[in-house]
Amino acid sequence: MGKFVVYKTDTGYLFHLKAGNGETIGTSELYASLAACRMGVASVQEIAPFAALQDLTVATAQSMENPKFEVYKDVAGAFRFRLKAANGEVVLASEGYTAKASCEHGISSVRRNAANAILIEPAR
Repeated sequence: MGKFVVYKTDTGYLFHLKAGNGETIGTSELYASLAACRMGVASVQEIAPFAALQDLTVATAQSMENPKFEVYKDVAGAFRFRLKAANGEVVLASEGYTAKASCEHGISSVRRNAANAILIEPAR
């Protein structure tokens, strides 16, 4: 079973979505409050299972509405994905992958793990 693990930083909160094996699948943006971070988790849980997939690495990439996963290449040439909410905000982003298939596998893992993942918050 997946887990959303929330971390408190010096400037706010962020979360990692972890697969059942403990590997981090994606990381959130920084949130100013714990409540906003919880809303980010809820957004990923709600949209990840059905979000469309847009491949920006191909010349024929068509424009798509949010929510969606975007697959892209970063400046170092690694494949990455980001999950955008209905309002266009990035709610989850991946690490870099050397192969596009591995990046797509990461998206599949988010889809499988997000909906029923447990939430682990920092101690107060």
